Amino acid sequence: MATNILMPALSPTMTEGTLARWLKTEGDVIKAGDVLAEIETDKATMEVEAVDEGVLGKILVADGTAGVKVNAPIAVLVDEGEAVPAAAPVAAAPAAAAKAAAQPAITTPATATPVPAEPAAAKPAAVAPEGGRLFASPLARRMATQAGLDLATITGSGPNGRIVRADIDAAMAGGAKAAPMASALPAPVAAPAPAAASPKPAAAISAPHTLVPHSSMRKVIARRLSEAKSTIPHFYASIDVEIDALLKLRAELNAKSAKEGPAAFKLSVNDLVIKAAAATLRRIPKVNASWTDDALVIYDDVDISVAVSIPDGLITPIVRKADLKGLAAISNEMKDLAARAKAGKLKPEEFQGGGFSISNMGMYGVSDFAAIINPPQAGILAVAAGQQRPVVKDGALAIATVMTCTLSVDHRVVDGALAAEWLAEFKRIIEDPLSLML
Repeated sequence: MATNILMPALSPTMTEGTLARWLKTEGDVIKAGDVLAEIETDKATMEVEAVDEGVLGKILVADGTAGVKVNAPIAVLVDEGEAVPAAAPVAAAPAAAAKAAAQPAITTPATATPVPAEPAAAKPAAVAPEGGRLFASPLARRMATQAGLDLATITGSGPNGRIVRADIDAAMAGGAKAAPMASALPAPVAAPAPAAASPKPAAAISAPHTLVPHSSMRKVIARRLSEAKSTIPHFYASIDVEIDALLKLRAELNAKSAKEGPAAFKLSVNDLVIKAAAATLRRIPKVNASWTDDALVIYDDVDISVAVSIPDGLITPIVRKADLKGLAAISNEMKDLAARAKAGKLKPEEFQGGGFSISNMGMYGVSDFAAIINPPQAGILAVAAGQQRPVVKDGALAIATVMTCTLSVDHRVVDGALAAEWLAEFKRIIEDPLSLML
């Protein structure tokens, strides 16, 4: 029986994508688990696996096609020896999930203009057909078992609502209900969406110009920036931090690194900032938090999203449990994450989530800036360049390398005194970097 292969949802916020290229051709025999195509989303390029067996009878969407909607047919799978029907049956798509207007899931990054996450689609529970059986690929069932997820709480995006690997990835990132235990945190409560403002007519452009079409990522960045600034009450606090001791420690540690092999490392200032921020969050955990209408969510783990610039936007790969990792581990992990981010090869769980963000523009010589919060996180630290400045020490003028750091926080979660306490502790750690060795 002919079955449509549908455009999968590769992240909780994906509504459309670009079919970058097919890895199979018409007439190829397909087995469950075979990689069929590469799909470009607004965040990454991912491989799509087959969930059924058969023959790739017809490709409906050509390589390089942009704007393909989730659950739109992209190819037809037929049984061996079966002809492709003139009008291929359209597989039943899952019902559209209602969007929550508040408490979005973190899916993209933030730097000087961090990318607040689009509100995550609320995933309805999958409805079992008669007999109580849930349709899921073998790979999806195995992943769900390993992750402790209840398949009954997951909606499938495969043919006829079948649960596939992408659905498990999205559930793991979005916090689907676990089979053996339930989360102790309250579920976010959606707030009413603000009334849309009347669009203003675009001003006529008379000067010579070139039109550059918006990419999917740039559209998401524009939308989420507007949502973050309109829904989160930001406030900002800055502090100047002397980093001469940190630079000295960095040079000494790099000199002790192996030249090559798995033990080799090359620490950057950003690596030490990540470790210092993680240590500060562990000591002052109320900043490692999110707002919901029912309660504050205080995260158990210190997962730090670190802004990485990619060719057409921004993404924030996550250093998980950063407070428990050594500097060499953080450094090597960040280099790997950044390289794969630029190549569009991050997995969803590597950039979805996180409890706090860091945006470092020091390498560009920026002396001071404030970043936009990445919802639903409550804080983001903007790190500027280290510059030699005059300072007063023991009543005398001296020169020190000074770095301005600005903490942007959600005022519903973090008050002024708490923000000041966090910055003071961060400054103490940076200026006494040997404490990072403890």
